[in-house]
Amino acid sequence: MTRVLNSYLSGQWCAGSGEGSPLFDPTTEEVLAKAETAGLDFRGALEFARDKGGAALRELNFGQRGALLSAMAKSLHAHRDELLELSTRSGGNTRGDAKFDIDGATGTLAYYGKLARQLGDATFFLEEGVEQLAANPRYIGCHVKVPRHGVAVHINAFNFPAWGFGEKAALALLAGMPVVTKPATSTAIVTERMIQILVDDQVLPDGALSLVAGRPGDLLDHLGPQDVLAFTGSSDTGTWIRTRENLVRNGVRINVEADSLNAAVLGPDIDRDAAAYDLFLRETARDMTQKAGQKCTAIRRIFVPNDLLEGVRDDLVEEIKRVKVGNPAQQGVRMGPLATASQLKDVREGIARLAQRARFIHGDGGRGDLEGVDDGKGYFVGPTLLEAEGIHDDCVVHALEVFGPVQTLIPYSGTASEAVHGVSLGQGGLVASIYTDDKRFASEVALGLAPYNGRLHIGSSKVADHSPGPGTVLPQMIHGGPGRAGGGEELGGLRGLDFYLQRTAIQGLKTLVEKMTGTGTH
Repeated sequence: MTRVLNSYLSGQWCAGSGEGSPLFDPTTEEVLAKAETAGLDFRGALEFARDKGGAALRELNFGQRGALLSAMAKSLHAHRDELLELSTRSGGNTRGDAKFDIDGATGTLAYYGKLARQLGDATFFLEEGVEQLAANPRYIGCHVKVPRHGVAVHINAFNFPAWGFGEKAALALLAGMPVVTKPATSTAIVTERMIQILVDDQVLPDGALSLVAGRPGDLLDHLGPQDVLAFTGSSDTGTWIRTRENLVRNGVRINVEADSLNAAVLGPDIDRDAAAYDLFLRETARDMTQKAGQKCTAIRRIFVPNDLLEGVRDDLVEEIKRVKVGNPAQQGVRMGPLATASQLKDVREGIARLAQRARFIHGDGGRGDLEGVDDGKGYFVGPTLLEAEGIHDDCVVHALEVFGPVQTLIPYSGTASEAVHGVSLGQGGLVASIYTDDKRFASEVALGLAPYNGRLHIGSSKVADHSPGPGTVLPQMIHGGPGRAGGGEELGGLRGLDFYLQRTAIQGLKTLVEKMTGTGTH
């Protein structure tokens, strides 16, 4: 009998009624489990989280909440091997890809647990700057940031069922808000197991963490003015969420991370012997093949100076050819399948659209040569590299994100202004990369691209041995981007807490305000 995933709501495990949605092993297409949420009481679950979880978290100071995050990281890490195996079976991840997800989650939780220590026994933030508001210096004002008295609903994408949960939960819990996490159904097995571990180990107060393992049903219809919603996924779904009547009417705070046509720019100063060139090849090829290109930060467009194009084309193909594709559980395989059948369909359709305006350089959107895979089984697409004739403002390559192992080479003149123009045609991205040893070129391109990207990664020869690559989201830096990328922000150290805190101006008698807020951070 097929296992049914359980949700964790109102402090107890529960399963919905009905047939449920099947979850498949993307390598073998075997049904692993089913998920169903029909009949579950989401209104009651939200009330329980607000009343019990919210109250318990707000009684703690930042240091104590940080200790909870550290305990979460330790508890999950103790089950690392089990979680890695689940990630491979349910998501088609190689062991390296699984580590990227699982360790990203525990690493982010641990980072915020450590960061909280510097906040000590504070329960709210006092912003710098006290303002005299009248001629009489006894009448002043200041700004504080306090936890909102609602629940944080997190809707995550299929590609990072661990990291997506961990990084969002770390911020909300540290800010003092209870979490209801809803992973994508197709890979929810990993998240469900993580919540089971945390519940069994009694890491968090009752109501601080809930799980929706399956469709959200009417969950969003019960969100109120103190609640927040953080979503990662497609721009179409993001638009649907933003326009829901209940969320608009109640002014529910929403953060969206959506599509992103991330770009890499190779500077005209880089020759094939430079360390920055090797870094460019290594990071570009890794972004194509890591997690089968299913990363929101993956490079999709590669801008190369005209006179370097032929060499880049040959070298990048050679780099890609080194990657073995096939059964992710097999030793030596470095790229597995796409996560779902629907992803496979979308990627193949997307490649066909790109091929109308670009030519194939490597691969053709087919399965390619696979290691350890039964004929016809699995959701495989081989690494596919295309080449456009030029930038061309109306080209589909600037409008369509193909969420798989697919990249397009785009020749440009080598000027900073044309590079900026080409990248900006993507209408907003999470990250853009610049590979150059020319400080002037780097500055011109970076400052030109800053309005269009949430993060800029500058790869030079001097950082070639230290760069984690543009695809690695670091908790110290913000993650998000304008326009097509959703217009949201996450992480960024303490900056990430702002989404879950209410900034309030307090004005009145100086002695009263000072007594209420004290000095420094509280």
